[in-house]
Amino acid sequence: MARTGTARGAQSLKPAADLDQQLAKWQPYRMPFNGAGLSARERQLVDKLVEANHYIDYIYWRQSDSEALALLRRLMNSRNPRDQKIARMLRINGSRFDLLEEERPFVGTESLSPGRGFYPEGITREEIEKYVAAHPEKKKAIYDERTVVRRNGGELDAIPYRVAYREFLLPAARLLKEAAALSDDPAFARFLTLRADALLTDDYYPSDIAWLELNDPKFDIIYAPYETYLDGLLGVKTSYGGAVMIRNREESQKLALYQKYVPDIQEALPLPPEDRPSKQKHLTPMEVMDTPFRSGDLRHGYQPVADNLPNDPRIHQEKGSKKLFFKNFMDARVNVVILPIARKLMEPEQAAQASGEGYMASTVMHEICHGLGPAFARRNGQQVDIREAVGPAYSGLEEAKADTVGMFGLKWLVDKGALPKERLPEYYASYVAGMFRTMRFGVAEAHGRAEMMEFNFLAEQKAITRSVSGRYRVDYQRMPAAIAALAKELLEIEATGDRQRGEALLARYDKMPDELKKSLAGVTGVPVDIDPIFSFPEPIQ
Repeated sequence: MARTGTARGAQSLKPAADLDQQLAKWQPYRMPFNGAGLSARERQLVDKLVEANHYIDYIYWRQSDSEALALLRRLMNSRNPRDQKIARMLRINGSRFDLLEEERPFVGTESLSPGRGFYPEGITREEIEKYVAAHPEKKKAIYDERTVVRRNGGELDAIPYRVAYREFLLPAARLLKEAAALSDDPAFARFLTLRADALLTDDYYPSDIAWLELNDPKFDIIYAPYETYLDGLLGVKTSYGGAVMIRNREESQKLALYQKYVPDIQEALPLPPEDRPSKQKHLTPMEVMDTPFRSGDLRHGYQPVADNLPNDPRIHQEKGSKKLFFKNFMDARVNVVILPIARKLMEPEQAAQASGEGYMASTVMHEICHGLGPAFARRNGQQVDIREAVGPAYSGLEEAKADTVGMFGLKWLVDKGALPKERLPEYYASYVAGMFRTMRFGVAEAHGRAEMMEFNFLAEQKAITRSVSGRYRVDYQRMPAAIAALAKELLEIEATGDRQRGEALLARYDKMPDELKKSLAGVTGVPVDIDPIFSFPEPIQ
């Protein structure tokens, strides 16, 4: 067995056969970039934005697993086939830990640190909580979503991202400003300039507002530390993610119906009025985008097909949020994974009802519902950030909330006559088909954990049943009530910030039943997800 060293010394590598088995779960999928319709100036703009995204990736590696980056550098020019396979696994996962194997190491024997690169190695949540109880003046900085925590003797210091990652943020800001100078859209140029400033101040509020106010931009980007999926310790630290996007005008126009009803769906949620702040006159821009390049937490691991941003609860409450749908990634997921797995796991007539349009509808509602429900948790008469209140379980609970409230909202739209009643079975079949796809990620990943919980809850309510043949059936009569019950539970957990209730819900429902394991094990020839190949060089530094 070959051995490769890292900063911690020699690490044993898995046999090539094991790597072959894991790599087969990720189908290489080329994301072509056709710049033929762009002017020379617009092509320069895209190139600048792609280059700027390289710096997002450089930071992400250091947040996720800096030792994986060191190993990747050693292997990237190797001609040894095994080294090439390990390098590909590192790129896919963004770490030495296999997302599809409960984040067990595929190289070496070191276990994943729940604090990743955000906290001192080996520190526990209890230790941090004890420290901030003794040093309350430091709590805000230590729990800030954009600081890294480091030991300083017996003290804990919180270092702002703008300081910790300055060597990457300075050139990133310069490139965004150079891209702004190439833009023919003054509003987009202004946003890029504000976002460049935000990188160096950690204050994203002004640029997030400018981002929401863009009106049908031809070009757009995601470029910020937004998501908390990596932080398994406190569940508050954000990782950097980026995407370069070009508007798909025809598909974007189809979203007008959903935009129209967002405030009404918020008012229909099963919560008291104080926990569902009005969305009237809030901004709810929705864009269908082709995405020729992604970086950071949008590039490694699970490949999202949509996003709802920003995550700042102040902006949700004051302005709203933007819903983005990545058309090329959506098409890949539906055609390569979801429809094939539906044909293998669902009863044939229901598998035939699952569709790309049905899955798109559930995805649109999922992203809308990330921005619905409570903006803050209520604890002891005060407003508290939901992520801080709920802790590390937040990511999984929030994904489940978006799923179930989204399906609750789809049923509401059908009941109001906004969507055809005859398509409701298609929506439910597509939702369940997507669930089978996501559960294959395992419960170490937030979306996998969420949908495992949803599946078990719905099965307990007999809204999903398994036949003796090992295939699954959706009970379309039971599904609405079961969805509504779970949506209500998740909304109430977020509204009250009840960490214990949320953790108990996950603990009860996030285990994969043996019969489902057996069914999923029988799925052959269908990858778990795609491994995108872009038309631009991969960033490595």
